[in-house]
Amino acid sequence: MNLPLWLRRLHRRGAALSLLPVLLAGLAVHAPARAEAELALKPCRLPGFPTELQCGVLKRALDPAQPQGRQIALQVAVVPALARNKLPDPVVFLAGGPGQSAIELLPTLAGRMGRLNQRRDLVFVDQRGTGKSASLACRDERYLPLSKQLDREAMLQELQQCRAELQKLPHGDLRFYSTWIASQDLDAVRRALGVAQWNVIGGSYGTRAGLDYLRQFPGAVRRAVLDGLAPPDGVLPLSLSQDGYEALQTLLNECAAEPGCARAFPELRAQWERLLASLPRELSLRHPLTGKSETVRLQAEDLVMRLRSPLYVPSLRSALPAAIAQAAQGNFDALLGVASGMSGGRGGQLSTGMHFSVICSEDYPRLATRDAATLSGPAAFYARVCRDWPRGEVPAAFYEMPKAQSPVLLLSGGVDPATAPRHGERVLQALGPLARHELVPGAGHGVMGLPCMRDTLARFIEAKTDEQALALKTDCAARMPLPPAFVPPNPELPAAAARPTAEKRP
Repeated sequence: MNLPLWLRRLHRRGAALSLLPVLLAGLAVHAPARAEAELALKPCRLPGFPTELQCGVLKRALDPAQPQGRQIALQVAVVPALARNKLPDPVVFLAGGPGQSAIELLPTLAGRMGRLNQRRDLVFVDQRGTGKSASLACRDERYLPLSKQLDREAMLQELQQCRAELQKLPHGDLRFYSTWIASQDLDAVRRALGVAQWNVIGGSYGTRAGLDYLRQFPGAVRRAVLDGLAPPDGVLPLSLSQDGYEALQTLLNECAAEPGCARAFPELRAQWERLLASLPRELSLRHPLTGKSETVRLQAEDLVMRLRSPLYVPSLRSALPAAIAQAAQGNFDALLGVASGMSGGRGGQLSTGMHFSVICSEDYPRLATRDAATLSGPAAFYARVCRDWPRGEVPAAFYEMPKAQSPVLLLSGGVDPATAPRHGERVLQALGPLARHELVPGAGHGVMGLPCMRDTLARFIEAKTDEQALALKTDCAARMPLPPAFVPPNPELPAAAARPTAEKRP
């Protein structure tokens, strides 16, 4: 699951409605299909992708209960199959977040799915609220001053202002951006394309979208691959806290057990605990994107949150012991640099309004039953935001995961700080005998991008029969090791020689 950058910073203390009656919600799910809306595909090009695509727009009702009411435009992009005689079952990708644009990710993902693209179209749909599909984007928080990003009250005000601006838009009724409505949009795209069945690939939050699509439209799915499970019956703000904490503890334990790391950083856990105990305090830090120095008041919770983002990626994770050791000696630049390693990149910015519209509708009702005094980290922040955020009615069936009716391959990274393997095991039990769960111990958040797993994914979808798909060996990355901790040539030198971080104690 991906989070807005400022929320990763809030958690790394660890990434994303007038109520509709339940009866109407149920009717919307099961109502007979109307005549299909038009989806005329035309040649187009996208920045960063070398070949011509087919793009189009599908009109959908903002409120499913009012099909003739306010309409929104779903953006669709298709990478045509290379073969002249293509197969009839395309591949559709469901993006993460909540809030990522699938089409912005297309240049990266289409390259990784080149084998599948030989004989199958690749379909990318910007989910409502993302990309150019009735966007609910807020100001790009990556460029906000650090002092604002690390100030929860300031970020609450930023979100309140964004929410007020979004609600003025023609499509700004924030009640109608839930996952279950987006599933109906997705199936409307399938029908408009004239596809009987397709293969669904989802990553992170896209697994929640994929599981709901399987629930509502099981007959439309030939095969499904779900990577980094965020099931609908989980409470994301709570699981993020638990998974992030466990991932950090695993890192500290690994360093103590690995001879090279233990020699270089023999007191890493003690340093980490002393570092937390030394906060809050004022520090001069350099903004990772603008390069400007700022004086900020760093809280212990803010420090924990900064560690969550690099835990996503094993190569960044390996630099954390050295960064923690340097921060314990007063130099926070390395920690800030490693924590910002995922700040840029194509598709990195989330649609914040869509992110909260989804979580406030689907997760907050169960979060709100908890004693507010017991909530901390992202759970406490989400609770405050969602208290005033418009929420849509979500059918009770949304939280269920019926038995799979077609083969489903579930993927989990062993050190994933956002969607831990335990979620994949729970989904496996719910989906039943047509599901398989592959755990890659040395992977973080996202498994299908690994070179050998791309081939595994393709073979799973290419298999002629369900039996052949389920019998495939999927453990090609099972022995892939985690990168060892990065140890500077002289571990003492970086901290001793680095420019001292200016510090102002309260």
